[in-house]
Amino acid sequence: MKWITRSHVHVDRVACPWLIARFVDSDAEFLFVAADSVLEAADREGATPFDIKDVELGHRDGHCSFVSIIEKYGLRDPALLAMAEVINAADTGQTESNPYASGIEAIARGYSLRFPDDLANIEHQFEVLDALYAFFRLKVAGQQK
Repeated sequence: MKWITRSHVHVDRVACPWLIARFVDSDAEFLFVAADSVLEAADREGATPFDIKDVELGHRDGHCSFVSIIEKYGLRDPALLAMAEVINAADTGQTESNPYASGIEAIARGYSLRFPDDLANIEHQFEVLDALYAFFRLKVAGQQK
């Protein structure tokens, strides 16, 4: 399935493709286009839009798109829910509300500088998110402080 969002990825637009590819659609293909072209390109490509204004998988009720995807697909993994708190805090400018959020924000900025191509960026950052997920799996199991 094709998924589409705005180009120049940052926290949520990296975390969402990771979440989709790892837990929703293992054959996902991601497209990144100019913000004002997302809906038109989604129609043309038969792609599901995410992390843009006024779509089902966008920001809702003060939460980022990562949270919308978790809710839409009924994901209940405690490690994912812990990650959602981090991603949401980093993406919504509330880094002080979560001890890991400012780190994710800094990593996202650094990767954007190193990999301005969106597909290369998400490919490299998926490793970071895999590591964060592994950390939270241990943490929620009580094996990590």
